[in-house]
Amino acid sequence: MMVNLTKEEILRNAHEEGVNFIRLMFTDLFGVVKNVEIPLSQLEKALNNQMMFDGSSIEGFTRIQESDMHLYPDLSTWLIFPWTPGEAKIARLICDVYNVDGTPFAGDPRSNLRRVLGEMKELGFAKFNLGPEAEFFLFKLDENGMPTRELNDHGGYFDFAPLDLAENCRRDIVIELERLGFEIEASHHEVAPGQHEIDFKYDDVLAACDKIQTFKLVVKSIARKHGLYATFMPKPIAGINGSGMHCNVSLFNEDGSNAFYDPEGELKLSETAYHFMAGILKHVRHFTAISNPTVNSYKRLTPGYEAPVYVAWSPSNRSPLVRVPASRGMGTRLEVRSVDPSANPYLALAAILSAGLDGIKNKLTPPASVEENIFEMTQEELDAHSITALPGTLSEALMLLEQDEVIKNALGNHIFEKFVEAKHAEYDEYRLAVHDWELKRYMSLL
Repeated sequence: MMVNLTKEEILRNAHEEGVNFIRLMFTDLFGVVKNVEIPLSQLEKALNNQMMFDGSSIEGFTRIQESDMHLYPDLSTWLIFPWTPGEAKIARLICDVYNVDGTPFAGDPRSNLRRVLGEMKELGFAKFNLGPEAEFFLFKLDENGMPTRELNDHGGYFDFAPLDLAENCRRDIVIELERLGFEIEASHHEVAPGQHEIDFKYDDVLAACDKIQTFKLVVKSIARKHGLYATFMPKPIAGINGSGMHCNVSLFNEDGSNAFYDPEGELKLSETAYHFMAGILKHVRHFTAISNPTVNSYKRLTPGYEAPVYVAWSPSNRSPLVRVPASRGMGTRLEVRSVDPSANPYLALAAILSAGLDGIKNKLTPPASVEENIFEMTQEELDAHSITALPGTLSEALMLLEQDEVIKNALGNHIFEKFVEAKHAEYDEYRLAVHDWELKRYMSLL
């Protein structure tokens, strides 16, 4: 990926590379990538922040009487897609959304994350890094190009051909990602049949969230070339593990040092790391509606399928919600394991960062680490360790979100109100629907 280009350099690069169209991309409230596509002739206008769109057409953005929005491209996100079919070559710029008066739009998730990063800097920290681990499933397409419920393989953790029949697809995804500037660290089959994971190197949180959105686009695009459909739905199949998006996070000081590392500290973790962790553990139940935002998310967050349901931490044990990976020094980090890939990454990381900063500001202390396998604990043992569980439904998660001022502030009033309104409506739609399970269970019985 190119970085630090000027407007003039982008214009020159677009002409030299024969770019025909540019996608001005932004993310809506629910993590869905939207775009306004313009011809090359309009690129200079876009680079001068003069491109507008109708914000009232995007759910959760604005009312019809205040619909005009501006797209401000982030020049560091200029990228030419290598897989454009035919002769038309397409590039993209990721944009922040602004009001007509030149102020950042309060409903833009990316701008909101910038705001929370500003609060972090006021506390004396320079950088917040994120290394995501997004999992996904591959299903076969039918003759009409529509997704089926038939998996592409029946492999397991770290399997390879002939059990992992998606090897070539996953390899092509990695090749495309590397051509786009991603540094791929690992690519492998996951535990469940048809489930896969590709990990890329950490980055500054804003750039890392941009990469998550690009990653999803690439995975879906390349999968289709292989006659497959990639989904980041947390639990597409009952009875097997769902997909998570573990978030490895770390704070850095203004001198470039890792704020979570202390060679003299317990476990070589700093007080800052413990405070940050305590903030996450305090608020995680309240930001679960953000990190796990769909009805389907809570079918993944069920004991028995390796999902981190219980609020606890450990330096090595993988059953608690927060884990401290073994790396130290510049690699010292906390792994937040409850997030799933249906989350809007900009909102999820704003919530995680705000929760951690609250722990730092109030010098919170985490409970003792848990070394036993929490999945095998009885309720009495959980109670003895004061281990609570994440909410069991989206409805419960929304009620908890509405009680937490820190997380509400992390979202801002506009995003909070629109998100809660939309998600309550989503849960009501689910609650009122008659599902296949009910028909099979009751139709012939009653």
